[in-house]
Amino acid sequence: MTLTVQTTGRTADAAMELRRVQFAALGTRCELQLATADESAARAFVTRAIGWVEAFEAKYSRFRCDSWLSRVNAAAGANWVEADAEAEQLLALCDTLYFVTGGVLDPTILPLLRLWNYHDPQARAPGDEAIAAARRLVGWRKVQREPGRVFLPEPGMSLDFGGFGKEYAVDMVAQLALDHGLGNVLVDFGHDLRVLGAPPGRAAWHIGLENPRAPGTASGSVALAGNRGVASSGDYARRVLIGGKRFGHIVDPRTGRPVANGCVQATAIAGTCLQAGVLSTTAFVLGVPAGIEFIHSFPGAEGLLVTEQVRAQTRGFFRHVVS
Repeated sequence: MTLTVQTTGRTADAAMELRRVQFAALGTRCELQLATADESAARAFVTRAIGWVEAFEAKYSRFRCDSWLSRVNAAAGANWVEADAEAEQLLALCDTLYFVTGGVLDPTILPLLRLWNYHDPQARAPGDEAIAAARRLVGWRKVQREPGRVFLPEPGMSLDFGGFGKEYAVDMVAQLALDHGLGNVLVDFGHDLRVLGAPPGRAAWHIGLENPRAPGTASGSVALAGNRGVASSGDYARRVLIGGKRFGHIVDPRTGRPVANGCVQATAIAGTCLQAGVLSTTAFVLGVPAGIEFIHSFPGAEGLLVTEQVRAQTRGFFRHVVS
C-alpha cells in the first residue's frame, strides 16, 4: 500500500490543522482529510483506518485468490463455506440491496462482468448464447444461507461486492473517525465520499463533479456539510471499445448487457456513502425519468442524471450546487 501524508498547515481557524492522507487501496486512490488540533487522535485514526481498509480488502476482494470471497466462489456447486458475523452482515446487506433496487444490484453478477471485460482491449462482444449461459449463473435468490455459512449451489456462480463494497468502506472509515472524536473529516475513496462537519473556516466541504464529457475536469461542484454521502456512477471512465462501439462497465443483470440508455453519469447525495452509491448506480441503470423517480422516493436523497441530451435532477439537488 502506497501512503502519502501531507499537512497543509494552519487554517483560518488557528486551533485547527488540515491534514491530508493519501493511499492506494480497493483498486483506487483513497484520501482522508481531517481537521483537528489533536495530533494524537489524528494519528490513531489514520493508523486504524488504513489497517481496517487493508483487512477489508484482503477478506472481500474477488481479485485476491486467498480472500474469503474467493473461497466462497471457488466452492460454488461443491461446498458450504463458513461465514463469520461480519460476513453474515454483508450477506444480509446484499439481500437488502437486491430487494430495494429490484434486482438492479445483484451480488451474483460476476459471471456477466467477466463476459464483458473492460480490462481487455482485445475484447469482443459476446454472443446471445454466451450471455444467456452467464445469466443462468446469476441470481441472488439462488444463494443459500444458513447461520454461520453460505453456499453457491451451481458451479460457476460467483459473488462480487464491487457494487457496494467501496461505499460501505467509506462509511466504516467515517465511523472510525467519529469513534476517535474527530468531527470534521472527508473520506474519499475513488470519488465515493462521506463528509463529517466542515473544514475549518468554511461552511461546507466543496466536492467537484467530474465532467463526463471531459474526464479529469470538473463540470461543477456541490457543497456538503454535517453528515452526508455523495457518489457518482458513469460509463465514461471504465469502458471498452468493441467494433468501434463503446460499452461501459456497468452491466444490467436483468438483461446481461451493459447499460445503453443514453445516461452517461448519475450522482446522488444521501445520508451515507452506501446509500448514495446504491442510488446513483441504480438510477444510472434505470435512466431518465425512472432513475430520478427512484432517487426521489428516498427521503432526504437528491440526485442528478446526465444523458447524451439532457440533465435531469431532483427538485432539491440545486440547493447543494455551488455556482
